[in-house]
Amino acid sequence: MTTSTPWDDWDHILKIDPDKELPDGVTYGDLCATGTDAIEIGGTMGITEENTAAVIEACAEHDVPLYQEPSSPDVVLEAEELDGYLVPTVFNAGSPFWITGAHKEWVQLDDEYDWERTTTEAYIVMNPEADVATYTEADCDLEADDVAAYAEIAERMFGQEIVYLEYSGMLGDEGIVRAASEATNEATLFYGGGIHDYDSAYSMAQYADVVVVGDLAHDEGVDAVRETVEGASDA
Repeated sequence: MTTSTPWDDWDHILKIDPDKELPDGVTYGDLCATGTDAIEIGGTMGITEENTAAVIEACAEHDVPLYQEPSSPDVVLEAEELDGYLVPTVFNAGSPFWITGAHKEWVQLDDEYDWERTTTEAYIVMNPEADVATYTEADCDLEADDVAAYAEIAERMFGQEIVYLEYSGMLGDEGIVRAASEATNEATLFYGGGIHDYDSAYSMAQYADVVVVGDLAHDEGVDAVRETVEGASDA
């Protein structure tokens, strides 16, 4: 019997990078009020306990689910304000450290690991120019059938609840997103990358269960994010 998860009912996640500034006049409260289903706090470079804690504190004042997506074990915060942790494991990483190695270190660092609030995300990284691809030495030279196979083994062999197709900064190929969607049955398909307006959110949300918006909040602000919420909800 399948257990329900919070993201079963989500259409949209706003990812906030603690290392990036917000546009002039925009507050974290403004972003929390865009209608997004959840806030995910994380980034690839420049993430510290201090800047992460500041974002958690600012967002916790608002009624929206709040998750940390840690980039490495040393920036994980044990904060009651968080609803949980969404932890990437990069299925197409060239370095095994980003598949299981970092996770092993986390468990060794933390004697009271919070398993009850931790869920892994089976990342498939697709943009070779992105920091996350460099960081994890990801093999991004993948066709639709490769991505579908990764998505299928993530769900069927490794029991992943979330498959995360990450184009990080560029809008992905709808055919590849559709292939990943068709390859999964019970896993929730997250899509991230290049979502910048109503139409891009709508197009990807036709295949992905949840679209993730990140840089847009830092580059353009509240109205642009709100448009993507509407597009994801309408798809």
